[in-house]
Amino acid sequence: MKKSNILSFRVFGRRALFTVPENRMGGEKFTYHIPTPEAVKGIMESIFWKPTIQWVVRRVRVINQIQTESVGIKPLKMNGGNDLSYYTYLKDVEYEVEVNFKWNENRPDLSHDRNENKYYFMAKRSIERGGRRDVFLGTRECQAYVEPCVFGEKKGYYDDVNELGFGLQFYGFTYPDEVYKDSDKGVFKANFWNPIMRNGIIDVINPDECEITRTIREMDVKQFILGNNMISIDEEVKQFDMD
Repeated sequence: MKKSNILSFRVFGRRALFTVPENRMGGEKFTYHIPTPEAVKGIMESIFWKPTIQWVVRRVRVINQIQTESVGIKPLKMNGGNDLSYYTYLKDVEYEVEVNFKWNENRPDLSHDRNENKYYFMAKRSIERGGRRDVFLGTRECQAYVEPCVFGEKKGYYDDVNELGFGLQFYGFTYPDEVYKDSDKGVFKANFWNPIMRNGIIDVINPDECEITRTIREMDVKQFILGNNMISIDEEVKQFDMD
């Protein structure tokens, strides 16, 4: 791949819930103060994704002041009826995100579907249209909206804050077809990191740079076959132009 394929977009919504894993088992949900790289990657995959590529989250910029609110929820109980839980959300959130894509080298069977120019402009046009699928900020009840932006152009609340740490947090998952090392093939892993925001910007490291990881279980790579459970980028472009 010759180009950096950098794309930027703005994502915003009334609420966000980037769930702290250790709070989920008790029925309560509490959000991290910033989005996890896994959540940001999920947003980009809702905008546009195919197994031929991997999205790389480069930077996330926090625009609005970090604020939380707790809401009483009545989830269904396993034995019937309702329970009472409190979910703590971020409110009035807005982020600028910078990403790029690279070929998924773990899928040499899809090498014939690599057309850098078409992938770049499909992703760019998908951002302009607000995404190919519904976009969420962490959980489904947190509807989000996306639009193109110039990264760093808009004034942010934390532009003058030199450094702000958030402690150990969940980074994201590594799936068997996204591994960086041969030793990780065939396993599903969780990664953790210590994000730091400098002047409102969080520089996101690569998954293989996370010092704390946990192997969850063995997992096989899902198979994608052109004409069966996926279409080529050429066909994707044709269908997109017809929408």
